Amino acid sequence: MKRGADISAFLQPLAEVPTQAFLSNVVQTADILEWILEQTGPAEVWQTSFSISEEFLRRLHFIQQRNPGTEVHLVLDFKATQKTLRLWVFLSRVMKSVHLAENHSKVIVIRPRSAPPVAVVTSQNLTRGNRYEAHTVTSDPPLCAALFDGVRDIIDNHSVPLDELLGSGPGGG
Repeated sequence: MKRGADISAFLQPLAEVPTQAFLSNVVQTADILEWILEQTGPAEVWQTSFSISEEFLRRLHFIQQRNPGTEVHLVLDFKATQKTLRLWVFLSRVMKSVHLAENHSKVIVIRPRSAPPVAVVTSQNLTRGNRYEAHTVTSDPPLCAALFDGVRDIIDNHSVPLDELLGSGPGGG
């Protein structure tokens, strides 16, 4: 988030507004994830994106440190493989699992241990940028379930686990 910006200018607590949407060139996807975890506590996080950046990974590392027990699963696109491989060491330390698929979606499903699920659908990759991006955040159970089922379908039926290809890393030691 840009310095001096307040996420409450864009989002209200999930308990008050279960589905909300906005356009912004100030709020980043990592800001939204951090904001959600502050309300829900530790969670399983299932993310899809075309690509990911080192800056986002660094931010995610610190978010996980502030939310012990949070595990992150990731689906990236095959076309971003070169960039993904350059980040492999960092990815292997931050992610529970990394999968490659023909994927252009940007979805995050947060499944807290002691709160209802939350989902984010965004136009922003897991990168940092200063462009206007669309974000929708919902805690509507059927929407969250549908998005989670879609992410699991990609992982289970249409992806390649990156650690198996490389022989080590998330889930593979």
